[in-house]
Amino acid sequence: MTSLAILQTTLAPMLLPSWLDPATLIHGLGSWALVGVCAILFVECAIFPVLPGDSLLFTVGLLVAATPAVVTFGSLGAPWVYLIACLIMTVAAVLGNLTGYYVGQFIAPWLFKPRAGLIGRVFSQANLDKSHAFFERYGSKALVLGRFVPFVRTFVTMVAGASRMPMRRFLTWTALGGVAWVFSVTLMGYLLGNVPFIGSNVDLILVLIVAVTTLPIVIEYLRQRRRSRAGVLVDEAA
Repeated sequence: MTSLAILQTTLAPMLLPSWLDPATLIHGLGSWALVGVCAILFVECAIFPVLPGDSLLFTVGLLVAATPAVVTFGSLGAPWVYLIACLIMTVAAVLGNLTGYYVGQFIAPWLFKPRAGLIGRVFSQANLDKSHAFFERYGSKALVLGRFVPFVRTFVTMVAGASRMPMRRFLTWTALGGVAWVFSVTLMGYLLGNVPFIGSNVDLILVLIVAVTTLPIVIEYLRQRRRSRAGVLVDEAA
């Protein structure tokens, strides 16, 4: 077995369980695929970050490019279907963020109370604090930059709501972020959809997407750990 095959058979199932596999979801939904994808994007952007938003968008672009004869709507060909799908998915993502904004305003204190189990790990005060720090650092631009960071993508909108960010400013920046996120990730899949290596190694590509999108969190964690160690050394020296 090659090293590539080993990566596919070990990392992919670990990071992308079968019920969250984008290709499985899209094929399973059949003619309702776009509705299902939009529903998942809405829920992820609104309140529940443990959903495959990035990999779903990439897979949509990849499938449109890889099966252009199948992806049609009336007289519209694959490129037009791709653009329309991107617009619809952007609307779903922005509506999800708008919902998250109101969640932040009204129920965030209750939602982030200490709990056991998966819910407690997802809706933890630590995740909320990281998103708040991200928002404080980048201001309104956090709604664009945070789109590309798992968990932050969801929770930064709650922070905006809890901070009573003006609605007009919020909608402007979150819409810009939605367009940038949806179109860039699906475009990457669309442009790479006809590359033989990509088409035959979709699982590995999805694992790489997960790895790349979580890289900023890992870097920030390492930075905080280094600062904490530096602080301890300074205290000891004093």
